[in-house]
Amino acid sequence: MADLVLLTPSTPAPAAVATVLPGLALLPHVVTVKGLDPAALLAADHEPDLVLVDLVTDLVAGHGALKTMAALELGPPVLAVLGDSALGLVDHQWSLDDFVVAGAGPAEISARLRLLLSRPRTEPGTSAPGGESTYRDDPSPIRVADVVVDEASWSVRVGGQPLDLTFKEFELLRYLVQHPGRVVTRDVLLQEVWGMDYYGGTRTVDVHIRRLRAKLGSERESLIGTIRGVGYRFSGPRGGDR
Repeated sequence: MADLVLLTPSTPAPAAVATVLPGLALLPHVVTVKGLDPAALLAADHEPDLVLVDLVTDLVAGHGALKTMAALELGPPVLAVLGDSALGLVDHQWSLDDFVVAGAGPAEISARLRLLLSRPRTEPGTSAPGGESTYRDDPSPIRVADVVVDEASWSVRVGGQPLDLTFKEFELLRYLVQHPGRVVTRDVLLQEVWGMDYYGGTRTVDVHIRRLRAKLGSERESLIGTIRGVGYRFSGPRGGDR
């Protein structure tokens, strides 16, 4: 029996486990439910064996919590709980040790917990076996022209002002800004932003590009250029973060 903590915005707390990961409620583990604020782990009387992070209720907030945990260099392994629609977004850059789908049964959840709990514990900030760091350093903000994408805080500033974007708009802009001057096809954007399992057409990309341009404003909409019959290109010299 393990001592687990579930970070979730789901309320009320007593029903949170059954709401976020029903299969876990059938296992004989002690689960403490806390809000989606990793700082609460620092104030706890003792360190849990493992931390689960709810990315089902609020994907963006949950992803931010993962980044915060990595920055805090907490010791326990992290198991993210995902909805099916988010599976195409997970990659090596996500600060987690493993993930489980919300609808997983008790046997699968038990196996994943057992594997994580049996791994050798690594001191925060040190390298795990194989030479890879247990936690990924938060990336520096990416700046192209006066557009600044900050992955650490999941925010975008344009001309010094915050830009209100949806999750997909943020992911799309982030990918384009990461590849300034490069022509990116619609198919590549679908794969990188929406994931391999997305069945919609490339029209989805065009719609989101149009919304991004509108939010960037008339002075900056030309930063996202259309390469007819191919895709899009984010223009402007890339500079260091300031």
